[in-house]
Amino acid sequence: MFKAATVVSKEPYSRDVGRQMGTALVEKLDFKPGACWLFCTADRLMAELLNGICDAIGTLNIVGCTTDGEISHLGVSTHSAVLAAIASDCLHFQVVFVEGISSDCEQAGRRLALKIDGAPIYVQLFSDGLTNNGCALLRGMASVFGKQIPIAGGSAGDNGEFKKTWQFARRQVLSDAAVAISFHGKMHFGTGVRSGWAPIGLAKKATRASGNILYELNNESALEVYQRFLGKHSHKLPAIGVEYPLSLIGDWGDVGEEDYSLLRATVSVNRQEGSISFGGEIPEGATVSLTCGDRSSVLDAAGKAARLAKSDLGVHEPAMIFCYSCMARKILLGRRTEEEIERVRSIISPTVPVAGFYTYGEYCRVKRGGSSLFHNETIAVTVIGE
Repeated sequence: MFKAATVVSKEPYSRDVGRQMGTALVEKLDFKPGACWLFCTADRLMAELLNGICDAIGTLNIVGCTTDGEISHLGVSTHSAVLAAIASDCLHFQVVFVEGISSDCEQAGRRLALKIDGAPIYVQLFSDGLTNNGCALLRGMASVFGKQIPIAGGSAGDNGEFKKTWQFARRQVLSDAAVAISFHGKMHFGTGVRSGWAPIGLAKKATRASGNILYELNNESALEVYQRFLGKHSHKLPAIGVEYPLSLIGDWGDVGEEDYSLLRATVSVNRQEGSISFGGEIPEGATVSLTCGDRSSVLDAAGKAARLAKSDLGVHEPAMIFCYSCMARKILLGRRTEEEIERVRSIISPTVPVAGFYTYGEYCRVKRGGSSLFHNETIAVTVIGE
């Protein structure tokens, strides 16, 4: 048996609203859920909402985070709360978390993985979107699991304010944390991830970089390179930079697929030192290229991610869809943002429950058997089947 459901509320947060959402979810399932996911807009009463949900659902296996937009069977919403659940007699789940990840993300990933009992078949991960180094977090987890355990999810958002994000684990509302839910037992799933951005212009070398901070391209200030490229729009940095992310190309961006490489989106600029901070690591010495995309290419990529996930699932019937899409895609798509989720659902199944959010970074493997990676500017789709 495998059942999934989602409910959505745009009511002001309270413990009573949380209980109502939890009760409605259990009624939809007609079973006690084994695990739940909460994706919502940041609000001072988040803890009340979460506690009300926990009062009603009958399990403490609940994870999630704040977002830059929520995804559900109703499409895309903001200033809302999306609650999803799975009930299954062939799966069990474990929720774990670590705090203070900013002090050492790789060690935090190691600690997080060590808290998971046994060998999971799949893990979903939600981390702070502002204090997190997703690449280092995954390295830490891989040092415990190896590289073959699929990890998917996203880093939390705060409606584009870039001030503070929150993560949920059981009844706790956390920040500067990473939370994970592990799947154990028998299940079938498929994953797909794509962006829609393509390289433009001549490739350049990251001649000076540290972690996610890029200081120089071809021995020239990274900021000056971007300013020259953007021309009269350069004053809009870093915001406009998400429309022109860097692509790691050649061996640096080789993820085993010819039509895909890792992207890195601008997060902030330091005009005094001429550096740019990105949403993921850029190795010093890496070959990179500026990229561009348009609405059509980004929507086509969403369709490809969905087809890849469905193909990866194989002959099994889809029963639940998780979507984690970068907030930069929402910015670029504008009024066409709804079409992204419509494409995913039309390809996988228009009737299967869907849950997810717009992120500050995505976790997903690129192909079956491949390592799980931290992405920017992508849509990452997981479909779970019976």
